[in-house]
Amino acid sequence: MTRENIRSRLFAATILASLAPALAAAQETAPMSPLMEQINGGKWLDQTEAQSLADEFFYQNAIQAYLRTLPALNVIGMRDGSEATFGAGYNVLPIWKERMDSRTWVPTPNADVIYSMSYLDLKETGPLVVAAPPNVIGMFTDFFQKTITDVGAIGPDRARGGLYLLLPPDYDGEVPQGYFAFKSPTYNVFLFFRTIMPKGADGPDPAPAVANAERTRIYPLWTPEKDVKPMSFPDGSGKDIDMMYPVDNTYWRKLKDFVDYEPVAAIDPDLRGILAQIGIEKGKAFTPTEGQQALLRKAVETAPRMILAKRQLGRPDKRNYYYPDRQWENVWAGATADWMQESYLDVLQRATYFQVAYSSAPAMVMRTLDAGSKYPVAVRDADGDFLDGGKAYKLHMPPNPPAALFWAVTAYNITDGTMVSAAQRMPSINGFNDVETNADGSIDLWFGPEKPAAAPDGNWIQTVPDRNFLVTIRLYGTGTEFFDQSWKPDDVVKAP
Repeated sequence: MTRENIRSRLFAATILASLAPALAAAQETAPMSPLMEQINGGKWLDQTEAQSLADEFFYQNAIQAYLRTLPALNVIGMRDGSEATFGAGYNVLPIWKERMDSRTWVPTPNADVIYSMSYLDLKETGPLVVAAPPNVIGMFTDFFQKTITDVGAIGPDRARGGLYLLLPPDYDGEVPQGYFAFKSPTYNVFLFFRTIMPKGADGPDPAPAVANAERTRIYPLWTPEKDVKPMSFPDGSGKDIDMMYPVDNTYWRKLKDFVDYEPVAAIDPDLRGILAQIGIEKGKAFTPTEGQQALLRKAVETAPRMILAKRQLGRPDKRNYYYPDRQWENVWAGATADWMQESYLDVLQRATYFQVAYSSAPAMVMRTLDAGSKYPVAVRDADGDFLDGGKAYKLHMPPNPPAALFWAVTAYNITDGTMVSAAQRMPSINGFNDVETNADGSIDLWFGPEKPAAAPDGNWIQTVPDRNFLVTIRLYGTGTEFFDQSWKPDDVVKAP
């Protein structure tokens, strides 16, 4: 290197050294976008903070996954509990032949009809035919509990009975004539039939309703008659049966099995994206780390509390109230049976429903005259206080409840909608019971851990101390008087 080159380099180094403070100052004052200013001055996060935020993101996705998949896990819990007790198969149709009571753990069951419920697998059987008896109040739903079709007066058979053909989501074969044919979005299908009991000598008589339910026939479309399995109608009454959805990390394992079993199109891409963020993808191993398992467990324990909190605090828009001056609530909050409000899907309202109930069908929501059903719910008394199982209450209903088929009033646990588990195993009263009426035809019903002195024996529903409860009125065959609110029940009031 020449002496001249050395001098040039030394001069350049001297110039750079003299400019360094100015360059540093310029760098410090270089413009930043708002997001750069907000996030760590344009630098990567500390590694510990980055991991903590990633864990929080995983947890939040797990919360959202729970909120959005609860309808599916709700019915999966029912299926698994049923099949563990009665067995599986298209020909197995459990019927609660002496009515359902608090020994069956299932969300908001109806003790005042005869239940028939089964779980069909179209992936295993291919197209299935269901011969529905006349005068059924029922539905078929997919396993997100979206109605495939109503059955009965609101269904295509118009209460005459008929042959329903259920097609798998990927079915592309011939659809023969003569059936009410429907393609299910999921391979798994929930069959839910209710048959009405007539009035007997001492209250509702279940025998005719059971006999009608046992006329149901289910068989694969292409199976010859000689190869069809004979129907089995096991009795669910009087049995301790747990049909509730999981409350631990079993929730996620069952969800993963469901995702793997069903076609991709059964779950919308947005939800699949949320599930992928917590490691649940169709056909891929689900192997959460120990830390992720802890976060999943936290989510399955916290999400139900969040839903309960939302139910407790109520909606700011008050859409969930039937009346401006009463405490009776509409659990759909004015949405459709699929929880569509005017401009959005009401995801949270749907989650509040499936925490305590199952099955949602158009017949339960539409204002159908003398054929559908309505379910006003009260969690508070007239003073706005939550109903307390340790206190006594009275419910006054005006004469002539607008229910062409029957009315009923039932008490449930607020947490999960199971029936109140008092010594009185069936916490429900209906219009076919030996109910004492007032001189004007109105009805007073009573609630409390002990029968209030003023309450007739047939007008009292027993509650459990130190537990909150809710009251549901069922109006089957709802009349115009309910819709125009010329008939409306009084609030539940504290008894003296």
